[in-house]
Amino acid sequence: MKAFYRLFYYISILLTVILAILTLAGAFVEDTPPDSSMLLPFIGLILPVLLLMNLAVAIYWIIRWRCWVFIPIIAIVGNWTFLSRILQFPLFDSAAKPRTSMIIEKRNQAGNNLEITVATYNVNSFNQEYTGYSCKQIAEYMKSLGVDIFCFQEFGINKEFGVDSLYVALSEWPYHYIPSSPEGESLLQLALFSRYPIKDQQLITYPESNNCSLWCDIDFNGHTVRLFNNHLQTTDVSSNKHKLEKELKADNSARIELAAITLADGLHNNFKKRAAQANKINQLITASPYPTLVCGDFNSLPSSYTYRTVKGNLNDGFQTCGHGYMYTFRHFKHLLRIDYIFHSQEFEGMDYFSPDINYSDHNPVVMRMKCRANI
Repeated sequence: MKAFYRLFYYISILLTVILAILTLAGAFVEDTPPDSSMLLPFIGLILPVLLLMNLAVAIYWIIRWRCWVFIPIIAIVGNWTFLSRILQFPLFDSAAKPRTSMIIEKRNQAGNNLEITVATYNVNSFNQEYTGYSCKQIAEYMKSLGVDIFCFQEFGINKEFGVDSLYVALSEWPYHYIPSSPEGESLLQLALFSRYPIKDQQLITYPESNNCSLWCDIDFNGHTVRLFNNHLQTTDVSSNKHKLEKELKADNSARIELAAITLADGLHNNFKKRAAQANKINQLITASPYPTLVCGDFNSLPSSYTYRTVKGNLNDGFQTCGHGYMYTFRHFKHLLRIDYIFHSQEFEGMDYFSPDINYSDHNPVVMRMKCRANI
């Protein structure tokens, strides 16, 4: 029996070390293009799970009062950059609620017109709901928050609740850009609605992808702001997960292996597509002649190459004025932050939060900010 416990002890140490090495590798994901590595993007994808496992291992070694506790702690601390992108003090403030009053009473007061509130929301075609109820409820909620610019991803238009009905429901934002798909293409539609006039706009498409981006130049009280709205390459995790589950139920090892390989190949291919899209967006952001806001559904965690590339020299709004624990995708145990608002130095963050509302598989992201006087 003593020999068994000793063996278990040594195996525990070995597994602790292996887990820590994998987790520490996650710190290098953002600097590694998916073309250069097959493994690292997958480690970045499961990094939240790896960190939770290290926390559990650390608790285990603390209970056993062994010095090996330092190994999972090093792995956790080594990923502090990632942790700072999903956790901000005070940690126990709800990131689903605004910290400051979102009623914009100063907008019509002289000398206080430099505040702006931006929201981004993947509405999942309004949950395939055809009466317009979801759209109207979302509009009322965003109106109550004083949202000035509203960016949509997967902006579904259908015959029962068509574009004219959408304009009425979103009439609080009289200026809008809803780009049409180029001839022969079928895109996951984007839209931007604004209280302020849109001076110029452009749709950005990507090869071999239904995803797209857009930018709009918005006249904000005599100043031009360029805003990018993005929906980068989808992961297809849900559909591929269902296929894998179906094969698991069939209990055929050959088919299960084939489904798993297909899932891994599909994910890696999408990693590479998102990286290429991120590189293109980064070039356009760098070339922007105006103060810049970047938002949307990136389908990538803050540990990813895509996140770092799109962010570039911009500030992550959550890091500048967020609070608590941030996630934006409602499934997968609330472990995924994949929707963002970034901003250039001309903006000062005031509040950043992600309301927990159930009109989509995502939560919206809302940021209130102040434009500096030299914008």
